[in-house]
Amino acid sequence: MPWGLTRFHQSGQTHFVTFCCYHRRRLLTSDESRGTFESALERVRRHYKLCVYGYVVMPEHVHLLLSEPQQGTLADAQKRA
Repeated sequence: MPWGLTRFHQSGQTHFVTFCCYHRRRLLTSDESRGTFESALERVRRHYKLCVYGYVVMPEHVHLLLSEPQQGTLADAQKRA
């Protein structure tokens, strides 16, 4: 994270999250790999009781717009996926 930015956890805000595949490899190009990602996202959504407002799956990265979890922290939810 760049210097001078502040993270706001447990503030009740909507969060925009982006993450990349390892070494920006194009691992999300097949229907099967995207399905695996969606299954993991649904599992985490249910476990942490968070709302997923939208997401975009690109070949080497994902963008998510989501709420904070009702239980645990967003950081915990990201680790579990």
